[in-house]
Amino acid sequence: MDHVHVHVAAHGFPRGPVGSGPALGGTVHSDDEGALHRSVLRNDARGIGVGGGNGWRRPREGRAPPGFTFPGPGRCGKGPTVPPRGPVLPCRSHPGRAQGVGIGSADERPGPSHAGADMTALTAYSIPELDAHWRAANYLAVGQIYLMGNPLLAEPLRPEHIKPRLLGHWGTSPGLNLVYTHLNRVIRERAVEALCIWGPGHGGPAVLANSWLEGTYSETYPGVGRDADGMAELFRQFSFPGGVPSHVAPETPGSVHEGGELGYALSHAYGAAFDHPGLLVACVIGDGEAETGPLAASWHSNKFLDPVHDGAVLPILHLNGYKIANPTVLSRIPEAELDALLRGYGHDPLYVTGSDPAQVHPAMARALDHALDRISLIQQEARKAGTDPGREYARWPMIVLRTPKGWTGPATVDGDPVEGTWRAHQVPLAGVRENPAHLKQLEDWLRSYRPEELFDADGRPTARVLACVPEGERRLGAVPYANGGRLLRPLPLPTLDAHAVPVDKPGRTLHEPTRVLGQFLTQVMRETAGRRDFRVVGPDETASNRLDDLYQATGKAWQGITEATDRNLARDGRVMEILSEHVCQGWLEGYLLTGRHGLFSTYEAFAHIVDSMVGQHIKWLKTSRELSWRAPIASLNYLLTSHVWRQDNNGFSHQDPGFVDHVLNKSPEVVRVYLPPDANTLLAVADHALRSRDQVNVIVAGKQPCFDWLPIEEARTHVARGAGVWEWAGTDHGSGSGSGSREPDVVLACAGDVPTMEVLAAAALLREHLPSLAVRVVNVVDIARLMPHDEHPHGMTKAEYDALFTTDRPVIFAYHGYPWLIHRLAYRRTGHSQLHVRGYKESGTTTTPFDMVVRNDMDRYRLVMDVIDRVPGLASRAEGVRQAMADQRIRHHDWIREHGTDLPEVADWSWPY
Repeated sequence: MDHVHVHVAAHGFPRGPVGSGPALGGTVHSDDEGALHRSVLRNDARGIGVGGGNGWRRPREGRAPPGFTFPGPGRCGKGPTVPPRGPVLPCRSHPGRAQGVGIGSADERPGPSHAGADMTALTAYSIPELDAHWRAANYLAVGQIYLMGNPLLAEPLRPEHIKPRLLGHWGTSPGLNLVYTHLNRVIRERAVEALCIWGPGHGGPAVLANSWLEGTYSETYPGVGRDADGMAELFRQFSFPGGVPSHVAPETPGSVHEGGELGYALSHAYGAAFDHPGLLVACVIGDGEAETGPLAASWHSNKFLDPVHDGAVLPILHLNGYKIANPTVLSRIPEAELDALLRGYGHDPLYVTGSDPAQVHPAMARALDHALDRISLIQQEARKAGTDPGREYARWPMIVLRTPKGWTGPATVDGDPVEGTWRAHQVPLAGVRENPAHLKQLEDWLRSYRPEELFDADGRPTARVLACVPEGERRLGAVPYANGGRLLRPLPLPTLDAHAVPVDKPGRTLHEPTRVLGQFLTQVMRETAGRRDFRVVGPDETASNRLDDLYQATGKAWQGITEATDRNLARDGRVMEILSEHVCQGWLEGYLLTGRHGLFSTYEAFAHIVDSMVGQHIKWLKTSRELSWRAPIASLNYLLTSHVWRQDNNGFSHQDPGFVDHVLNKSPEVVRVYLPPDANTLLAVADHALRSRDQVNVIVAGKQPCFDWLPIEEARTHVARGAGVWEWAGTDHGSGSGSGSREPDVVLACAGDVPTMEVLAAAALLREHLPSLAVRVVNVVDIARLMPHDEHPHGMTKAEYDALFTTDRPVIFAYHGYPWLIHRLAYRRTGHSQLHVRGYKESGTTTTPFDMVVRNDMDRYRLVMDVIDRVPGLASRAEGVRQAMADQRIRHHDWIREHGTDLPEVADWSWPY
């Protein structure tokens, strides 16, 4: 087996704990599986190291070590015009072969996959230009954390030049700047369409610095020009009132990933790559983030990436050694163990390690070139083989980058080591305004980057700094994939009439709502087969949730080994199942943020697993809606099914309807919650949700057979208004013993499929036993309608609410979830004191469907008793009816324990009128 070594031993930067293996300079392999030319990077095999020992020696910040002379200008320095990406791009390692629409393009330079590369070849990598860009980005990152004046150090620093509150994260920024700098080179030279996911998003200063250098920041925000005044504003606004956040955020050009919460970078990257065959998605993963559960599961995403129809993901695992106050796991395990872990995940890792820029720059350049060559060959071979199930399983390259935390920052502060330790995580120098020694140390630190070489007298970046920066929409801050709404096309949705179920009379026929929806979604899959911009994700529940008609139009994405017993697996499938809700959510978010559409189907109880993720996405959408340059994206749509009331096979562990409570706490302009009572209203809700933009739509619907209540036209109207009176079900509109409309004595309200059935059964019992009672039946499908209009755009005005629910009549509300949510949403309403809510009270088990509602006091008999108890004067007149209802509940209790099924009058009930 041949190997490729891309391992720089520079100043002995430790690779692991003492005794774990040789420090730096040891041999680390990247198997090429025979796909690349049999070659060895002889310069790396010889070590290319400049030292070893028990600790790394820190060179002057941003400078070559003594005795090293950077070679002259290379390819970037010539400033070539970037050619447009054609339909066929050759690969450097195989110049005579075409790769379809794969990543990379030809150039004549020797590279990491060619034997005989030596130090003379490094001149082609434009090391001075790369280093100048990196130093400029580092300077700008430090300036954002500390300075509010004197951006070019035109005079000695004074306390008034320093921000009163020092906020931000320096530790990860130099590594991010290195990655950004080197991605610029390969994008420019190879005409690559690339997007980068910045997992250590708390390194906002780095990404902002680079977008300012390339010009996209100033184009997006003209008030922050690419000159001295603009630099001053860039510095001042960072983590400052009225300015920009300290993390990579929606305000950051080129970003699709909020860096405030760790764990989702890699799943976002794969989501972005799906169905974008010409896109390279680089993903920087911090070693802190690598410890999270969601990130650990995300490594399996490469088993779902189709080299034919999808782009490529290049993970860059950045090991700088520390979290906030502790070492990181992956930086301290023996490197052989780390290598085995990453290979076990299906990657061929390339290692770049060091603290000396003169060595790290060429090593990083070689690693990127080798990785992109390898990606090109994987795609070339796969696109030649097509969807052949016997196609070889791809092992994708990745890069492991080890550089010190806080690289090029202060080596020590007040006698304590900082660079290369946890102390560099945020602000290495505190109290700069008050401490003259710290002020002097900050100035020395800033001047060590030699800003006079990087910016001209007007504060503009010099030609050398910009030599390797791509142009136009190739720039990472300008790539349209990072503003996915620009690429979004409306879905070709079928007409609802073609999929609606017929309803001649309400409550007589039954259908499985999600199966009806599945037929609708299958047509969407067919209509998008050519354009490939719609996917359904879920944790191994598509068939369980009755959406398996989808397999008539597409298979389940799968790149792994297949067995004869497998069903519906396909290399090019667009249904995606992995038993990790985090990964499902991350895939779909990345897919939506880069201009496509999708649906997340999951069991209701386990939607809670992504509580924090959806919160972050809602924050992203809220902020994006306030940015004029962010184009609206398709909404994140959840289908929560296998819900609390019908967990027939699983029981209490699977009974939790609280996800909607969590979502409704969030930004009202973004969140929507729908509880369609039947198949046709589910169709109408889904049609609306798939057309919406910049929202999170939570749809709760059952998969078990339930009654059909509304014809499709009435369902459309009902969904449009969100809540309304079902006149045919009540007795306050002449449908009872009287005639004409009259004031109701009581309002029976419902939200959700099972509550709707119980309310209607209760209404039928009241009509039978108390025919003179005026009952109004209200169904709520859009739960936010209960909120005041000034608190949610879907909320009802006071007049609308009072007309629907009255101001002084009892309202008995049967709700799908926890009853206190309804009280919270309606607490400011005039008739709140008359509102009595029944819902799930954490009384669950594996039992019969009707027993679930009895256990939680939401059954039809209990609802009739509630009406009798709360309508003034009715209790004394209807005591016999109340007793009959209580007796039915006792009879139910005994019946199910004897027969194991519900009472016949319950199991066989249908709407009798």
